[in-house]
Amino acid sequence: MDFFYSQESLTAIQWILRAIVAYFFMLIVAKVMGQRSISQLRLLDFVIALVIGNIIAHPLSDERLGFKGSMITMSVFVILYTSSIIGSLKSDKLRKFFESPPLPLIENGKIFYKNLAKARISLDYLMTELRKANIEDIQKIALAMWETGGTLSLFLKPQYQPVTPSDLRITPKSFVLPRTIIKERKIELSELDKMGKDEDWLKTRIKSTYNADIHEILLATIDRNENITIFLYD
Repeated sequence: MDFFYSQESLTAIQWILRAIVAYFFMLIVAKVMGQRSISQLRLLDFVIALVIGNIIAHPLSDERLGFKGSMITMSVFVILYTSSIIGSLKSDKLRKFFESPPLPLIENGKIFYKNLAKARISLDYLMTELRKANIEDIQKIALAMWETGGTLSLFLKPQYQPVTPSDLRITPKSFVLPRTIIKERKIELSELDKMGKDEDWLKTRIKSTYNADIHEILLATIDRNENITIFLYD
């Protein structure tokens, strides 16, 4: 455990051990912090990620620094972060401090330039986001909101929204996700069991329909009507 403490110099093995300990400790920290800190980099998440990254980086590059102080400091920050998240869930004032309310950028085809400045985004960036959403005309937009997580929520005016089955008074079939039955040449036997099928049935169907062998298949799926779709290796 000498690698854990401050040293005049570290051997290659000790450097490796430090990296391994830091890696698993960071996994534990990420697990404790939760999925939100990974998927949504908001104000509080950005601060904690920046601080923790700097804390753990120093003992991984300087043998004169021990791990003990860094890990204690990181643990304190994780506790503060978790407490802040819990506090923001219970307190409106604290939530508004950590997470600014969404800003309307466009409403009924009108751009709110002052809100663009508050969100710290340019008009060019806004236009880029609209193009990504396949919206070529601002007049088609009923509402565009700049969300706390740094994303743009868009709502078209009713006359420009796509027609849905409910608009046509059509009752669509319920959505059923196709099952993956072959992945990278490997048959997913558990999925076949759920369908009451076996490996021989699958091989026969694929051979008769596509004249292909299992080892040629990158991916194969089956829908609710037992129609099989396959994707072969190039």
